[in-house]
Amino acid sequence: MRRKDKEITDRALMESILSEALVCRIGLCDVDIPYVVPVNFGYRDNCLYIHCAKEGRKIHIIKNNNNICFEIDTGHELVKGDTPCSWSFKYYSIIGFGKAYLIEDIEEKRKGLDVIMEKYTGTSSPFEYPEGAIDKVAVIKIRIERMTGKKSGY
Repeated sequence: MRRKDKEITDRALMESILSEALVCRIGLCDVDIPYVVPVNFGYRDNCLYIHCAKEGRKIHIIKNNNNICFEIDTGHELVKGDTPCSWSFKYYSIIGFGKAYLIEDIEEKRKGLDVIMEKYTGTSSPFEYPEGAIDKVAVIKIRIERMTGKKSGY
């Protein structure tokens, strides 16, 4: 990271950012064309979990190239200045890299969905899913290989 004064090295702070952020942007590469998409997500044990339809561009790309980049940010605040160049922005962010895997096992899919539900509901599992719902959705597990954090204005 170029700006070491803005680098976050504290793992607990990075996990706090992962917990607080509402959206994760994943970056995929379709042969030589980048593709970025915002997703809802859950985080546990150094893995991100996302869900989506069982077919579509994300699924197609992951089946061909499971390398993934992700970005998460939170704590946004515009800092107004007196001149155009003195304006700034406060934020916390994480950029990470890993491998994406399509979960096939029904119980592992349920656990991944539970991680996502716990994040957004603030309650613990087990959650009850309508009959057949888990079969109709894809759950993607992203094993994080490395990530860096950055803060600005804090």
